[in-house]
Amino acid sequence: MRALVVGGGIVGLTSAISLRRRGIEAVIHEQAPAIRAAGAGLGLWANALAVFDELGLGEQVRAIGRPADMYFRDHAGEVIHPSGYSDDNHRYLLVHRAKLNDLLADAVGRDNIRLDSRLVGYDETDAGVTACFGDGATAHADVLVGADGAYSVVRSLLLPGSEAVEHKGHHAWRAVVQPPAGVTIDRSVIVLGEERTRGGYVPTVDGTVYWLVNQFGADPLRGTPKEQAAERAAFLDTTGWNPALLALIASTPDDQVLHNQIMLVPPLSRWVSQRVVLVGDSAHALSPHITAGASLGVEDALLLARLLTSSDSVATALAAYEEDRIPHYRKVGELAKSVEDSATPEEFAANYAAFSHWMLNR
Repeated sequence: MRALVVGGGIVGLTSAISLRRRGIEAVIHEQAPAIRAAGAGLGLWANALAVFDELGLGEQVRAIGRPADMYFRDHAGEVIHPSGYSDDNHRYLLVHRAKLNDLLADAVGRDNIRLDSRLVGYDETDAGVTACFGDGATAHADVLVGADGAYSVVRSLLLPGSEAVEHKGHHAWRAVVQPPAGVTIDRSVIVLGEERTRGGYVPTVDGTVYWLVNQFGADPLRGTPKEQAAERAAFLDTTGWNPALLALIASTPDDQVLHNQIMLVPPLSRWVSQRVVLVGDSAHALSPHITAGASLGVEDALLLARLLTSSDSVATALAAYEEDRIPHYRKVGELAKSVEDSATPEEFAANYAAFSHWMLNR
């Protein structure tokens, strides 16, 4: 069996590894000129680490990460401890996206990755699927895997009119920096602030610090991304208990501050055809307030590979995959919305713990 994976991000790379580990020839087509990461830090929960363990990569992934805890503080600095949940429901591994992408690309094998290869269409028949690329090249396979993110070309072809939509007023700012002189970061601090803001910082394994600021329902933005981040970071420390976040932002070069209008993929009526399937953000781009998009997406990759090698046909495997994934992500959406709609920091923390507990123990 041969698979074409469109998209060389974390889920696309994991899809190719999962397929190849099960004896399926898998080739990645990435439209960019290099395997690169959009973003900075990335949290991997225990469910994602279990996927990498099964693929034989768990130790390597842990070696490039740093254990962290997702305990929230209120804007006065008090730690919120939701009742009824153990520490295991709060633990994750922080990794740098670029380092993880490099590790996964090496595991796929660079010879199995086609760069500057932009999908523009495909033709599907009972015998297989032929992908067409922007340079005029074509490739034939038994299955086409769309792992090309929130702005997925595969999704647009499979389901016209399914474009990603803005999560109105929801913005994120982040960066990875060396802490400035006089600022010591030896623990994770994540704050639920005023004006529906969230953010903080997490030390990484190589001595840098990942800082982030998010806001729901943001007013129209003014100034540079760095100024926007600093303006909202002030809502996370209204009593002066934690000046480190503002110091980290101030020390970050303007061109290294990443800003995103958060985009979401609306719930889809289907994820597959006879020969084409969506995985990861191409099927279910999530709000980053649950910090679990990649952890959930790599589960898609492993499940798809299992079904393709245990079913009597590609069509049967894809139908089973869709039957499993659509209700699964319906539940994810319900839990994520409960977190977003929380009226207080305490309610946010409790609903978040309920989500992580479900994700890790379902």
